[in-house]
Amino acid sequence: MIESAFSEYFGKSSREAYGIALFELAAKDERIVALTSDVPESVRFSKFRDSWPERFFDFGIAEQNMMSAAAGLARSGKLPYVSVYAIFASLRAIEQARTDIAYPGLPVKIIASHSGISLGPGGPTHHSIEDIAVYRSIANMTIAVPADGVETAEIIRASHSLPGPLYVRLSREAEPPVYQSEGIFTFGKSRQVRGGGDITIIACGAPVGRALNAADQLINQGIQVRLIDMATIKPLDKAAIIDAAKQTGLILTVEEHNIIGGLGSAVAEVIAEAGIHAKMLRLGIPDEFTLAAPYQDLIAHYRLDEVGITEAVKALLARYT
Repeated sequence: MIESAFSEYFGKSSREAYGIALFELAAKDERIVALTSDVPESVRFSKFRDSWPERFFDFGIAEQNMMSAAAGLARSGKLPYVSVYAIFASLRAIEQARTDIAYPGLPVKIIASHSGISLGPGGPTHHSIEDIAVYRSIANMTIAVPADGVETAEIIRASHSLPGPLYVRLSREAEPPVYQSEGIFTFGKSRQVRGGGDITIIACGAPVGRALNAADQLINQGIQVRLIDMATIKPLDKAAIIDAAKQTGLILTVEEHNIIGGLGSAVAEVIAEAGIHAKMLRLGIPDEFTLAAPYQDLIAHYRLDEVGITEAVKALLARYT
């Protein structure tokens, strides 16, 4: 693993951290190539492009072609990192990602930026609230959603040795910091950010930091919240979910994604199949097209801010305790 001070990533958005971490990897492994579709600056490929132009490919507005080319490069011994906005990676180019990349199990890393509602004023045509549901249904695909810049660096480093395809969901905006130092990230393993016995919050992405802030406030009100960072959506850490459900009996999932098909659905499936008597609530984007507005306004509107998470915790406790 390439060592780096955590200060490079602390407080940075996941997409900023991605640009730094990938550059460090690429400096050590000439097999790494970067592919994008008309947005090299947005996905933080500028330094990579300027340093190794022969390893950088911009396909213009041709995301489907880009995915197929990435598959060809992987078959030729390269390690492609494909980056574009999440809405295009998960909807426009999904057939090629599924058939050309996932079906043969090729080591293509799809690192999608501007996910969820982080491209606020872009509205529903540019918000990506279905991407986890789409990629979760594709065989061979690993899915990761980092909580902050530090965890993003860990995931990118771990991706280097992952043998098959990977989808990583990054935000446009800086996530609330969760981790103070880098550790060893393992795909398929969650992290317990804090302990508590009254209720469990399971979150991924930017909501982890907001849930942590909410949990810090709730402890002053006598409510002990267990917070789990489910950074890997597939494969899911079923053991952690089952343990939390048995011990606290109340589960709140928080995600910047449609409540159908994402983290909440995945957690509910585990609890139902395990036959555990636990109550849960999915907090996320309701089954509707999103609004166009500044990002922070949208977060507040959909109750994904600290206030909304705090209220959801209290409502769940009031209903079942």
